[in-house]
Amino acid sequence: MADVLFYHLEPRPLEAVLPALLEKSIERGWRAVVEVGSTERAEALDSHLWTYREDSFLAHGLAGDETDAHQPVLLTTGSDNPNHANVRFFVDRAVPQSADGYERIVYMFSGHDPDAVAEARLAWVALKANSTLTYWQQEANGRWVKKA
Repeated sequence: MADVLFYHLEPRPLEAVLPALLEKSIERGWRAVVEVGSTERAEALDSHLWTYREDSFLAHGLAGDETDAHQPVLLTTGSDNPNHANVRFFVDRAVPQSADGYERIVYMFSGHDPDAVAEARLAWVALKANSTLTYWQQEANGRWVKKA
């Protein structure tokens, strides 16, 4: 049974939060796949992950290349798992339908988008029968607090 973590973004945007969570996944020895809602957003995140810190970058790739299987982090709009990831992130309105095949699912949604909040509620109901769910919300300082 996979752990499913719901991350409710409020004071800090996805671009400020996602790189640190991906780094923690890699530190655990995991591969990650990030499912994004659109190709344009995947390309924007691709650029961001190369430049988000001056002293480092996060090795990753965009799905659709012959090196997909070797990427520690893979950005995709599809539902496949070409890099055999342990953890799957759902961002920018990509919504998990199942946690099958992963050790962990991380579903990130904006608290500033009422439609994204409604989708998160539906996903919670759909996933709770077959997964262990936790809900995390950001405080004003950006720190995560477990709420459920």
